[in-house]
Amino acid sequence: MTDPVRVLLADDQALIRAGFRAILERDGDVTVVGEVADGIDAVAATRRLRPDVVLMDIRMPRRDGLAATAEICADPELAGTRVVVVTTYEIDEYVFGALRAGASGFLLKDLEPDELRRAVHVVAAGEALLAPSVTRRLIGTFASRTARDPDLGRKLGLLTEREREIVALAGAGLGNDEIAAALVISPLTAKTHVSRAMLKVDARDRAQLVVFAYESGLVKPGAPG
Repeated sequence: MTDPVRVLLADDQALIRAGFRAILERDGDVTVVGEVADGIDAVAATRRLRPDVVLMDIRMPRRDGLAATAEICADPELAGTRVVVVTTYEIDEYVFGALRAGASGFLLKDLEPDELRRAVHVVAAGEALLAPSVTRRLIGTFASRTARDPDLGRKLGLLTEREREIVALAGAGLGNDEIAAALVISPLTAKTHVSRAMLKVDARDRAQLVVFAYESGLVKPGAPG
């Protein structure tokens, strides 16, 4: 029997926190370990409670969710914690900033209860919430507008031609099985290539690999996915 997924809720609206808690605690494999109302407390609670997943609102007092996400994801002692940003808006430049800072994906506040429970399990398992095409449109739009990583060229140069193909397909939204089918390789081989590429470009998880794919030009904004 596996341990339940431990979740921290960070949102300045008590009603949202109560709703998320009620939804998640109907799942016997999820435990809400804490609630906070601002970014400063979110960082402190993450360090104290070591949750598996933080559901992070963006617009909060004292410190916003973007800054809190960046601080959590930059802390090597919190490498086991995944952050998912929660937003009211689909196209939000702050969401891109959070993904770039290390968030594992984003959710809209009007999602269905089953989608919230599934999302927590997906992220806790190490995957990224990047399936909806709106996410790729968002990344493509803002990756072309913001200042790029000055180390981008060096990181790109570390990738083999096959790894570049793999990263481009991951950036277009394909999962490991779909990458394997597209390149006629085994899913395990695809997963190995993805993992190696993530290490080479310092991507904390698959979400950051997708951001890298756009910023490096391996995927062009508007690419189908």
